[in-house]
This record gives sequence, structure tokens and C-alpha cells, in this order.
Amino acid sequence: MLISQKSKQIVDSCRFCWMCRHICPIGNATGQERNTARARALTLSLVERGAADFSGGIADNVYECALCGACTKECATGWDPVKFTKETRNEIVMTGAAPAYITKMIETLSETGNVYGKTALCDDLKKAIDGVSAKTDVLFFLGSDARYAACKQAKGAIEMLKGAGVKFTVLADEPGSGYAWDFLVGAADETKNAMTECAKALNEFKTVVCYDPADAKVMLREYKEWGIELKPEIKTFTAFLAGKIADGSIKAAKTNKTLYFQDPALLARDLEETQPARDVLAACGEVKEMLLFGKDVMWAGSSMMAVYMPKVMKLVAERRWADLAHVGGKVMVTASPSEYAALADVKPEGMELYTIEEVVKGC
Repeated sequence: MLISQKSKQIVDSCRFCWMCRHICPIGNATGQERNTARARALTLSLVERGAADFSGGIADNVYECALCGACTKECATGWDPVKFTKETRNEIVMTGAAPAYITKMIETLSETGNVYGKTALCDDLKKAIDGVSAKTDVLFFLGSDARYAACKQAKGAIEMLKGAGVKFTVLADEPGSGYAWDFLVGAADETKNAMTECAKALNEFKTVVCYDPADAKVMLREYKEWGIELKPEIKTFTAFLAGKIADGSIKAAKTNKTLYFQDPALLARDLEETQPARDVLAACGEVKEMLLFGKDVMWAGSSMMAVYMPKVMKLVAERRWADLAHVGGKVMVTASPSEYAALADVKPEGMELYTIEEVVKGC
């Protein structure tokens, strides 16, 4: 395989190890050993040794990984299965071995700028964006998942910030951050080009607040890896809200609600941010913890992966609702538009689901 020597070393180290088997959200949902990091490493070791190729479901299996980093976090010996998975995706695409549904998604992303094939925003979101299109120092970056898979929530976030008197701008023609390219293709020219074009738009502002942790993650991590200059300060939406509540810009009154926060995996593990969201929620109610939270969080699904494996995403989200029930919770709060979409699709009767800005608006 045309992956780095480091990734080959990780493959060889992971293929007979069971250390992270219990923490994989996909493996737990499907109950299939093939969805664990160990099984993926084992099959890729066969490809590396010439005993197999990417046909026969091996390429599909590489795309069944959520890249959530739970396996990496759990590894006591410091290996990173996400690294070899991303590098293998790049090789699969570049050698023409990608499954047809992934090729279609890449073509759609190239043609429309998003994996959903949407060419227009929903009417309510478009009106909300038109109301905050004037140039300010602060850009509120919605991201493709929010704009096209959770437009109601994106509209609500804009309205909450406006109602709180925050001055900000939202771009009607917002470019993709490059996250979708990074997820599907990894380190390719298309990924770098998307990130470079996005950086040009971001560099017109002093501060960029990322509504979606996935966009914050690529801007704060991958852009640096590519040597792409970002002039503005990049803030997560959760940290931005926490700061506004702390300095009194947003005034919150405590309610009697008990709130359980679903940490976005990219926020908690990749960006190592767990406290700001809890500070926000503590200003609005009593905060209790999910089963598996913070850096140990169990990922709850993806609207992008739902395009090609919808049944599995339903299973993943259903398990997260079951985790909430196991600790006696009724109210789940998210800070990821993608996870919100997955969780909302299978929300059980009697449970409540809110975005973090809906909680703030309500208090």
C-alpha cells in the first residue's frame, strides 16, 4: 500500500490487539467484528502483504469508520488507527478503488460544494442569513452540515445570537471548510484547495466562530498541517457562548431543567475542549453526565455518513439514547449539527433533544 511507513507500523501493531474493541461506536452498533480498528488493521495488513486487494468489501470497511478517535484515545500504547484509515482512504480514491457510493459523494461534493447535492439553502435560513450579511469583525461560520442537513438549527443559532445583541456576519456564499474533503479523501490536492479557498474568505475577519466542531477542528489542526495561513482567531461556538455568558454579554437565568451534554467527539478529543459547554449549561440548569462523556464520549452519529450507511447511523444514535436512559436522563443537549440530525431522527418518545443555543435562548 502507498501509505506512510508510520501507518504501516500502526497497522501491524493494531492487527492483533483488542484494547479498543469495546469503545468503537460503529462496532458496538452493528455487533460486527469487522467494524473494529483491530479487524480493519488485520484486513489492511493482508492488502499490504499482497494477500488481498481493496475489493471484497475491504474498501467499504475503510469507509465504515467514523474517524471519531475513540480507538486512538483508548490506546495505552499510543497508536492511532485514524491515521492509517485516512491514509488508506486517500489511496483507495487515488487508485480508483473507491466504492461507487463514495465516488458519487466526491463528485457531488466537487459539483455542489456539499455531499448532499444541495444547490440552495432552505428559505428560513436564507432569510436569517440575509439579516446578518453586513460586514462586521466577527464571522459566524455555519458549515455545510448545518446549512444543508440542519438548517432549522442553523437558523435558530443565528436568531439566538441576534437576540443577545451579538454583532456578527454570516456569509450567504460560505465556502466549505474542507472537512468533507478531509473525511472522504484525506490528504489530497482537492482537500488543500478547498481549505485554501476557505481561508481566503476567513482572513477578511478578526474572529471566526465555528458553529460546527468539525469545521473548528480542521481549521485549528489540518490547516496548520497544510501550511495554510489563518489570520483570524478561531473559536468554537461553545467557547464563544461560555465567554459571552461569563462577561455578562449574554444573561442567563437558571431553570429547573436537568441537562445531559453529548460531547462532540472532535471537540472533546481532537480539540480537548470539554468545560465551556458545561459552563454554558450550568448557567441554565443542573448539569449531569451521560454514560461515557468528555474525552471518553461515545459518538452519536453523522449526517454525512447517513448518506451511505443510514441504517447503521440509526443504530448508533439509538444506542446513545439508550445510554441517556441508563443514567436516568430525559434531556440531551448537543453542540454538533451533524449529531443533532442523527439523534433527532430516532428520538424516543418522552425524551427531549436541544441544541446548546436552544437551551441558552430558553433561559
